Amino acid sequence: MSSVRENEVVLKPINPTTIAPPAAKYAHAVLVEQPTRWLHTSGVVPTAPDGSCPDGVGPQAEVVWANITAMLDDAAMVPSDIVSVTTYVVVGEPLGPVMAARDAVLGDHLAASVLVTVPALAQPQWRMEVAVVAAT
Repeated sequence: MSSVRENEVVLKPINPTTIAPPAAKYAHAVLVEQPTRWLHTSGVVPTAPDGSCPDGVGPQAEVVWANITAMLDDAAMVPSDIVSVTTYVVVGEPLGPVMAARDAVLGDHLAASVLVTVPALAQPQWRMEVAVVAAT
């Protein structure tokens, strides 16, 4: 039996055996117990600190996740505090590099996740963006 320290947030992946398993590396839902701090990001876009935007969805995904990691750092959080991920990718872009960048940051941590294809984003050079919710 695991014990929970007082005021320790617990993120519990929920994957009922009565429904089909997740289609990739994520949880169908995440139960958050005892949270005290929440972080909700805007759509995190693939703009590097120098203002540039790389070509290609793979390099853009790496920039997006670096930006998310910086936001988590500023909030005194880590990737395993992420509860949910919403990813937007322009129709026709390969999804593998987008998921690989997410998996590289999250490692074995399972967050609730949705990936939506869209016809376009706010800037034509942006091929993807991500919003996350984290809790501690």
